[in-house]
Amino acid sequence: MLSQRQAPIAAIATAPGRGAVGIVRVSSAQDLAPLINAICARSLRAREASYLPFLDGQGLAIDQGLALLFPAPHSYTGEHVLELQAHGGPVVLQLLLARCIEAGQALGIRLAEPGEFTQRAFLNGKLDLAQAEAVSDLIDASTEAAARSAGRALAGALSKEVGELRDALIKLRMLVEATLDFPEEEIDFLQQADAMGRLARLQERLAAVLDRTQQGALLREGIKVVLAGQPNVGKSSLLNALAGAELAIVTAVPGTTRDKVSQTIQIEGVPLHISDTAGLRDTDDEVERIGVARSWEAIEDADVLLFMHDLTRVGQAAYEAEDKLIAARLANVPAERILQVFNKTDAAQVAGLPDGALLLSTKSGVGLAELRQKLLQQVGWHATTEGLFIARERHVQALKRTREHLDLALGVARQVPPALDLLAEELRLSHDALGEITGNFSADDLLGEIFSKFCIGK
Repeated sequence: MLSQRQAPIAAIATAPGRGAVGIVRVSSAQDLAPLINAICARSLRAREASYLPFLDGQGLAIDQGLALLFPAPHSYTGEHVLELQAHGGPVVLQLLLARCIEAGQALGIRLAEPGEFTQRAFLNGKLDLAQAEAVSDLIDASTEAAARSAGRALAGALSKEVGELRDALIKLRMLVEATLDFPEEEIDFLQQADAMGRLARLQERLAAVLDRTQQGALLREGIKVVLAGQPNVGKSSLLNALAGAELAIVTAVPGTTRDKVSQTIQIEGVPLHISDTAGLRDTDDEVERIGVARSWEAIEDADVLLFMHDLTRVGQAAYEAEDKLIAARLANVPAERILQVFNKTDAAQVAGLPDGALLLSTKSGVGLAELRQKLLQQVGWHATTEGLFIARERHVQALKRTREHLDLALGVARQVPPALDLLAEELRLSHDALGEITGNFSADDLLGEIFSKFCIGK
């Protein structure tokens, strides 16, 4: 009896809906000749497209299309892979998929789970974990820069950076372990092996990789920006101005926006997930009150909060009192996440504003370019997209743990005499954290979490 991981799998590999072409894919560690004979009524030559009818159980044609066989190990998954390219109608593809499962009963074929083809590619050494994740990121890319960066990660850009760090770390670990194994040699480890210098250079390289990885994570994850403030300060107008479209209703009536309105735009290829929230105020309107509550939830989850003010009302007692109440509730939000934005410079004099305040007019567009750049600076974006690879937050966290253990290792190395067993342990922990990125030290539950978010058929 084959295990779940060993059983042949089949799935529709193209997106749901109608299309010119649709693909059904099968992957199996076993010979697929019985399945191919049942569906194609003939054998297939490796990596050569054959135009033929796809037959059902009664020998009638379901459709006519192209059949391709990729024998192991020269396939995407590293197993024998069969691809049937038919017309892209949902019913045709479902019939073809059902036929594959029916004809492959003797092989134990089953429907693939989300991401299982790519998971097998990882388990069979065709891709490392960072490259496997890049497959999903390439499919999900929301900007051109993200797509190009995902392509670089899939080609191994991130894996190469991590591999070079790993190789340097392994050499250092070997020297420490050798010194522990042969203490009678009385080698002055720190001087003879230049441990301090090696550690320092390793930290410098790690810092550079971490910086690039953080930039890549921004390309993938984007920035969550929330517009907040009293009613009628220009939040909806700013959302429309940044998006270049009339997404939110703009009127002079307070409380027009009663729920969160969101839009994703891009600045220099970085996705910005912008949310316009209901005006923050006390209200007797039940619907608006729910919207205000949701506004506060969005504020807590924001990477950047634009606290918007109306310059035409600055100095008015009632308006200032409400702004102070909002500011008091924002006391729990880290100050570095808040940008003070003063709107309507086209209609009011500017004087006595706090340091760092951003001035703009959503009506005339003055200050919008500066705001876009400030948003990028706020989250640490500084790289050009040329040569950048896409990354995930888990990669960033793994590199940060690597850095923490290297810092501890350096502290141990500076002791006189150094505790080489502690140094060896910190280097091992650093190595383990680094290995999580490419999958060398990944637990099964982590793999399940990653691949479950892939689409079926990939």
